[in-house]
Amino acid sequence: MSGKRMIGVDVGGTFTDVFFLDEAAGTARVAKVPTTRPDQSGGFLAGIRAEAEDLSGISAVIHGTTAGTNALLERKGARIGIITTEGLRDVLEMRRRDRPRTWGLRGDFEPVVPRDLRLEVPERTLADGTIRTPVDLGAVRAAGQALLGAGCEAVAVLFANAYANPENEAQAVAALREMWPNAHVSASSEILPEIREFERFSTTALNAYLQPEVSGYLNRLDAALRDGGFGSEFMIVQSNGGVMAVETACRLPVRTALSGPAAGVIAAAYIAGEAGYPDVITGDMGGTSFDVSLVSGGQSMLSPQTSIDFGMVVRTPMIEITTIGAGGGSIAWVDKGGLLNIGPESAGSTPGPVAYGQGNDRPTVTDANVVLGRIDAENPIGGKLDRLDVAAAEAAIDAHVGAKLGLSVTEAAEAILRVANSRMAGAIRLVSIERGFDPKRFAFMPFGGGGALHTGAMLAEVGIGRAIVPRYPGVTSAMGCVIADMRQDFVQTINAAVNALDTGALGRFMQEHVDAGLAMLDATETRFEARETVFELDMAYVGQTHTVSVPIPVTVESGRVTPPTRDAVREAFDAAYHAAYGRLLKTGTRRVMNLRSAVIGKRPKFDLSTLAPKGGSVEAARKGTRRVHFGSEWHDTAIYDRLALPVGAVIDGPAILEQADTTVLVEPDLRAEVDPYGNTLITRSSDHG
Repeated sequence: MSGKRMIGVDVGGTFTDVFFLDEAAGTARVAKVPTTRPDQSGGFLAGIRAEAEDLSGISAVIHGTTAGTNALLERKGARIGIITTEGLRDVLEMRRRDRPRTWGLRGDFEPVVPRDLRLEVPERTLADGTIRTPVDLGAVRAAGQALLGAGCEAVAVLFANAYANPENEAQAVAALREMWPNAHVSASSEILPEIREFERFSTTALNAYLQPEVSGYLNRLDAALRDGGFGSEFMIVQSNGGVMAVETACRLPVRTALSGPAAGVIAAAYIAGEAGYPDVITGDMGGTSFDVSLVSGGQSMLSPQTSIDFGMVVRTPMIEITTIGAGGGSIAWVDKGGLLNIGPESAGSTPGPVAYGQGNDRPTVTDANVVLGRIDAENPIGGKLDRLDVAAAEAAIDAHVGAKLGLSVTEAAEAILRVANSRMAGAIRLVSIERGFDPKRFAFMPFGGGGALHTGAMLAEVGIGRAIVPRYPGVTSAMGCVIADMRQDFVQTINAAVNALDTGALGRFMQEHVDAGLAMLDATETRFEARETVFELDMAYVGQTHTVSVPIPVTVESGRVTPPTRDAVREAFDAAYHAAYGRLLKTGTRRVMNLRSAVIGKRPKFDLSTLAPKGGSVEAARKGTRRVHFGSEWHDTAIYDRLALPVGAVIDGPAILEQADTTVLVEPDLRAEVDPYGNTLITRSSDHG
């Protein structure tokens, strides 16, 4: 990657963050501009043009997008239709017979596809792959015409047991693609050839639902970049933490759900690992949410599926991220019982917190930090506002929180932060303690525009020993776009007992996955340091519903796969099952449900020392003092220009380290030290004697 000039762009709910890396010059720059709604492309392009009007010398633009996630959450996808097997039109509506509220007797759910747009055709494939009823292509074409007449922009084909034999579905899709006016035809056997009808149907339907929206957005960006002179690769971050070509993202937009937060976790894992902390808990606090993830041994946790919202299940590998509504723009409110709540409603970027002066009159977490002096009202981040309105923030906190709870403005602001911190700490416990991880052995990495304001609270409430604040925490997800490897995931249902496993067939599936993945890597202009293949089997004992992920060591030489033996599969399952449950079932029959493969192109990583400060002194970095409230009293607090602090600088709290994209709060009992990469290591003062 020597000499490369790259741009990473992450679009968040409040700000669009841009990271510019120029390796030849050994420099990095950042930009942060307001996210534009409803069309996010405006903020994307404005962020790039803030630093790079001429794009002809840029080698790659990598984008972490929330366009798909927002379309799902706000139900603003396309009008789509479904063509399915006779008798299965209501699978999406029946789901798993779960309820929106666990203890509620009632609950409403409306699929993204209304019932009159879910059409059935004669066809039937059995679970063993036998075709009992060939597909009626005349009925398929008639259904397609009916959906077009109803105004559908995209269509999903969802046939029973298509994972076992895709022939019927493939014929139907071919017929539809001949008549459909665009490329928005999704087939379940192409999107998710995996057992379990609802998850396969849901993922494929949501892919179709997103295609017009996401592909239109990405194509507009691509065209605008080309008009600006950009002639290299435009890539998109996937929810698994890898990147894919824009053409792939347009075909498989469902894989972009949560792509921005995933990029942040990738960056955090790399930064922490280089700093000597392979075990890290990340906390991305933006304007709308607080996203938490855990990295153990340098590896992020992957989940095979997630629910974007109730009943909207996406089964595709995703970095495990727990999200709560506790961002800087989250609104504080008192309920009828007199309890103070934070979120989930957020002021977002428009109108934003009360202090922004753009029409909001309800207090937010950011307003509380402004009132307590923790955010400099005269120099707000983002660079778009000259100053923040402290008086308006105080008035809103007093009217909506203080007066209702009998608290002063200062006490009410502290109460808002205590509630927000408690919710954030709960999310960290959820991904650590409740999953068997001791948080004491982890470092906490706060990022996003607001994460570093809450570092001390997380150390105190959760018991984490230290925190690492990256050099540019406000644009960490954008940096992750530059770091992420290219990755393609595959899945295929096997559904066979180990003692009857056809290892030859398993090897053929593995080879097909490797061939397709390597072809994808070969089709790009990206240079890879290495190519890696990863294989896992979803396995369980016969009679069990839930599976365990079983890593399978498989030899791949010159692109050719040597499949594992039955004994190797059995031994790998026993090790994984024992690690998960502490015992084996002596009389149980082991069963392989699914093969999961990943082909990864390892992109060269840039040298993090590029970000380290060059020279400087603590004295020169000091900007003065400001009164800041901590706990129960005001402190005269030293203020520093964080980016001007030299490597090795040690700052004892109370102190505030300011930079364009975030504010780092060093509370009275904490110490901050700048490491060789420009990160700030925050520890308890008592740990240093």
